[in-house]
Amino acid sequence: MQDLQDLALIIESHIPLIALETHDEHQAEQLLGRVALKTNRDLWRWSVTEGLAQALLADSSPPGEIMEDPVQVLQAIKRHKSPAIFVLFDFHPYLHGRPDIIRHIKDIALAYQRLCHTLVFVSHALEFPAEIRRFSASFDISPPGAAQLAALLREEIRAWMREHGGQRPQVDPAALQALLDGLRGVTLLDARRLLRAAIRDDGAISRLDIQRAHRARFELLGNAGLLHFETDLEELESVAGLANLKRWLQDRRAAFLDDDPVHDSDRPRGIMLTGVQGSGKSLAAKAVAGSWNTPLLRLDMAALYNKYIGETEKNLRHCLRQAEQMAPCVLWLDEVEKGIAIAGDDESGSTSRRLLGTLLTWLAERKGGVFLVMTANDIHRLPAELLRKGRLDEIFFVDLPDEAVREHIFRLHLQRRNYNPDHFDLKLLAARSHDFSGAEIEQAVVAAIHIAMARGIPVTTAHILEELGRTRPLAITMAEQVGALRHWAQGRTATA
Repeated sequence: MQDLQDLALIIESHIPLIALETHDEHQAEQLLGRVALKTNRDLWRWSVTEGLAQALLADSSPPGEIMEDPVQVLQAIKRHKSPAIFVLFDFHPYLHGRPDIIRHIKDIALAYQRLCHTLVFVSHALEFPAEIRRFSASFDISPPGAAQLAALLREEIRAWMREHGGQRPQVDPAALQALLDGLRGVTLLDARRLLRAAIRDDGAISRLDIQRAHRARFELLGNAGLLHFETDLEELESVAGLANLKRWLQDRRAAFLDDDPVHDSDRPRGIMLTGVQGSGKSLAAKAVAGSWNTPLLRLDMAALYNKYIGETEKNLRHCLRQAEQMAPCVLWLDEVEKGIAIAGDDESGSTSRRLLGTLLTWLAERKGGVFLVMTANDIHRLPAELLRKGRLDEIFFVDLPDEAVREHIFRLHLQRRNYNPDHFDLKLLAARSHDFSGAEIEQAVVAAIHIAMARGIPVTTAHILEELGRTRPLAITMAEQVGALRHWAQGRTATA
């Protein structure tokens, strides 16, 4: 209803050219039909395959020859006497490199007081040339709301039941709500397709459908390869240690997922995770999205860089815009210091400063729905303006695990590889792995399994102890750097 009022207001404001970007042409034409009735105008439609026809008539086929040529169509519009809305589908290829066509469109726009014609250009992507841009307005169809999505779901459930003798699909209420929340922002057509796929895949709506729908929605955005959709998420319970971070995330889950726009300014914004390499920063980023049932998008900051001036910042803006379209979601800026760092006056430093400016502007202007998780191994290289309160909610330091956490890490990695942890001396392993990171513990377990398999014997505690003895952890080989990082974190960060 709001779209009808907004589009009618644009037309009644005597704006002659409207750009309507959408993939759902059927929905766009239905909306324009209601607008035409509301504003008491004729509605005509044109496409290169079907020509020009009056859209609101029962028989809308064009009389005689199909008018395929865009110049002929524009000339016919100029001759049309009564006020009308002309919907031009996929006209965008003719808007560039054709000065004759631009002149015809400009003539129609300049003659608005006499003709009262509105040209609505419907396409998946559209940009008016500078000559006619000042006569135009853009309009976006609102994505379906909660009530529309619920109605679509009921329709798809009824259709499935008709095909299966009245049998109802199995529905997990929590998964259903997460699925509907994840469809916010997609078109009505895409929402129907995703809901239909979720039900017809296995006759049920379960947690598996959530990630499938998120991934399908991500692919609909036309990703350029810079953002990666992460499927290997973790639950908070599967992450060893990090008790303070877990508590912080649980306290803010409801506030972040609250869809009331009134609360946008107070919604959790993001965190910085820094610490010793291999200590679990990446795992923690995955656990944020997994525990909140939201998509996780990972952006490799180093991949943003382009040799042409301005393209690097454009890449970042594109990725941030995609993340907003996926909201609610978690955006993971991996190793952020590789893209935004304190640098000199060379070209790399200049690009880094422009990239920082783009990110800071977005942080200041965004409304909510995208929770930012930055990970950094060398936080010293990051500028102060990125780390202050207000940009992010908190900076967490992920330290090396203590003995109790190391025991939990051994248990988790053995369970993931289908070994019974009770068959191993976990306390001894934890005591012998002092100064080991989580990643180094995992590699010791994996190497011990490989050795045991090569010898054709079951893996034992002794095999893992043997690998621990061969390994020199990073905390020892790079003791000065690790010590300096820990010293810097004291009093400056919150312990994860």
